[in-house]
Amino acid sequence: MKIVTDSGTDTRCMNPKGLEIHEVSLKVNIGEKMYLDGQGVDLENFYSTMDSSDILPKTSQPSAGEFAELYRKLAKEDKDILSIHISSGLSGTVNSAQAAAKMVPEANVTVFDTKTLSIGAGWQVMAAAKAAAAGWTKEQIVPLLSRISKSTRTIYTLQELKYLINGGRISHMKGLIASILNIKPLIGVDNEKGNYTQMGQSRSFKTALQGLVNLIGKTIKPDEEMVAQVVHAANPEGAESLKSQVDAAFKTVWYPICQLSLVLGAHTGSSLVGISYAPASVFEGF
Repeated sequence: MKIVTDSGTDTRCMNPKGLEIHEVSLKVNIGEKMYLDGQGVDLENFYSTMDSSDILPKTSQPSAGEFAELYRKLAKEDKDILSIHISSGLSGTVNSAQAAAKMVPEANVTVFDTKTLSIGAGWQVMAAAKAAAAGWTKEQIVPLLSRISKSTRTIYTLQELKYLINGGRISHMKGLIASILNIKPLIGVDNEKGNYTQMGQSRSFKTALQGLVNLIGKTIKPDEEMVAQVVHAANPEGAESLKSQVDAAFKTVWYPICQLSLVLGAHTGSSLVGISYAPASVFEGF
């Protein structure tokens, strides 16, 4: 079986060496310059360019043609393909993959919607790749991905809102009002609908980070072991601060801190700090 994903799942942060995972890049345009996500882009330079530009970034998912080309190539080796992608509630990537699957009848493509993004989606990709390498069938893997998807929560905060407003990911008026009031939102990904939901707000970035810790406490008990991974756009200090606060409050098995893919950072700006987490019991027996 072949595993396909997109660059928005941040699977690279999971150190997938030795596993066969095929990734298709999303794209970011700032004016005439195009960046291919996951293709060796200098992220510090990218955010500097984005913040200094008068033109706001535009993102796009891979085309159906790009997916179809990869599916045809992979089908020559194995017709069974599991294509795992960031939430259809936040991107058209799932739609492109589904359209491509119809274009390649010689392949048996199953498209799976993770209902989330970044590392929360990357966990599902890694689980699928490990299971496939162990000889699991697609019928065994898909329920595992559904279990991880339903149990994983992704939450984040950020200092500026203009990029979220520009990308249409939050209500323009609500975002504008929050920006004027200098409010730092606490945002989560609804793991049923796969879209953003506001979970709170704070007056400062410092208290917003503490707000994320408090949100974790609503679903994870202090004595319950959880798996977690912190992500940031270009804010390593904020990421370390969040990790330390979570460490002090919960029994945590950590994956390495991850720098967000540029296509997701283009929607949030450089200040974003977030975390994905799930009860460790979700991964038992796998």
